Amino acid sequence: MGLADDGKESVEEQVTLSTGQTVTLPLSTDVTMMSVVFSAALDPVRALLPSCLSPVRVGRKRAAVTFLFVRYHSVDDGSLEPYDEFGVLIPATRPSSRATPILSRLPGGVGGYVHSLPVTTEPSRALGDEVWGYPKVVGDIELTESGQRRRIRVAIDGEQFITLEIDQPPEFDFSVSATTESYTVLDGTVIREPLSFDGELGMRLPSKRASYTLGDWGSLKVLDIGERALIRCYGRGTFVVHPGKPIHSE
Repeated sequence: MGLADDGKESVEEQVTLSTGQTVTLPLSTDVTMMSVVFSAALDPVRALLPSCLSPVRVGRKRAAVTFLFVRYHSVDDGSLEPYDEFGVLIPATRPSSRATPILSRLPGGVGGYVHSLPVTTEPSRALGDEVWGYPKVVGDIELTESGQRRRIRVAIDGEQFITLEIDQPPEFDFSVSATTESYTVLDGTVIREPLSFDGELGMRLPSKRASYTLGDWGSLKVLDIGERALIRCYGRGTFVVHPGKPIHSE
């Protein structure tokens, strides 16, 4: 058993996916990840959220949007093959939530409503979709490195989704043990998944050392995303996703 975000022990549960693999919840993974937070127009961001969630503001008419690349080196002690994913997340709060409306309790804005989540394998798509309702779709994710520069190109059905370029912080700044949550829609119901991360982080505050090019796949162009990164972050460690729970039952 492990600890849920409320400090109580969470009971392990096994789930068999449609692709044949069996995983254990809470799901423990070993990862490296990069994230960058930009501002975007408040009203279009709000329109992407379920009505029970509100976007986190970073200005009077601006909200936060996170781009997140994750490389999963080990998933549930090898139950799934390693894979990559690229997420577009909208940091959000609930009216009844006691959470402080900042970008995230986990540095780098890793948390919030999951808008889109391309991955590189079919089992990883089934895992996210069937267990938590993550909007995963199989695509091509290419990571190239040149010095501290990282270039991530994501294509879906042969059509460009996004290309993100980001300078990785040159070193890890601190160790962290943090919790946050993600929100998804599963079978028409908004659910909350507690997340935890234990590892090392490097983080930098506002800069122009991150840039992006949006493709025609998806709806990101309507968000009027800014050009200056609010936060960019690099981390490695253990990432745990707990079973989800409908927010109306909390």
